[in-house]
Amino acid sequence: EIDCVTVGTGPRTCYIIHRQHPGESMAEYYAEGLLNRLLGLDDKWDKVAEKAREMYTFNIVPNMNLDGSMSGYLRVNAAGSNLNREWCPSPAPLAEDDADDAKADMYEAPTLERSPEVYHLLSRMDQTGCDAFLDIHGDEALPFNFLAGSQGMPVWGKRLESLHGMFLASYARANDDMQAKVSYEPDEPGKGMPNVCSNQIAERFDCFSGTLEMPFKECWDKKIGWGPERARQLGASVLDALCYIQPHLRDEGEFWDTLQDEDDYVNPTSKY
Repeated sequence: EIDCVTVGTGPRTCYIIHRQHPGESMAEYYAEGLLNRLLGLDDKWDKVAEKAREMYTFNIVPNMNLDGSMSGYLRVNAAGSNLNREWCPSPAPLAEDDADDAKADMYEAPTLERSPEVYHLLSRMDQTGCDAFLDIHGDEALPFNFLAGSQGMPVWGKRLESLHGMFLASYARANDDMQAKVSYEPDEPGKGMPNVCSNQIAERFDCFSGTLEMPFKECWDKKIGWGPERARQLGASVLDALCYIQPHLRDEGEFWDTLQDEDDYVNPTSKY
């Protein structure tokens, strides 16, 4: 069974999942830091944690891929599935002898056979709804912590763009290991992959959603390597950013007109 820790009694529902790719173990250290702060295990008088529990009902999955972790796999579960491509049906790859066939069969996902982890979590999310979502990973290439958004999905617009900008600006103020300028190159409008977890959640629930990546390499200009303690600290400090954006998650007005300049969305690049 997969653990899902529910904390808080707030009106907004937040899901944070970790380690879809079992080889990205920094994600579980992130979960440890997040839960320690949220549950008051390090400081029971922490006012931000108290505020977060009042603002949100959190559903936190410390490890989405237990079988893959136990088996020592890098990116797949026990059935050989990359969970981060199992969040909705998608066109199946064409075999060589079908290359001239204009219509591809559909790859059904999630399924109980190939991706039970996603199947059951997504069923739960459909029952509870979702107002904010983070999928925690590690990236082998970029030496930065960053958030990849859902820019390529039809749901992306000024509201989600502004929430993305606010979240990262607040996060960077709370922890200087986070930044906004470097990330994956954003997908072009309408070109996002809907079977990728954070894209599917953004589209399905019309909500703030992102894939948060931590580095395997050194974290840009820091003199010490990225490791468990800094991953824990990054997990703990996400509460500051989530509290900051909560009032606007379902704001139907043009709230971006009232934001301070430092909260503006930054169009990221993978070049640094």
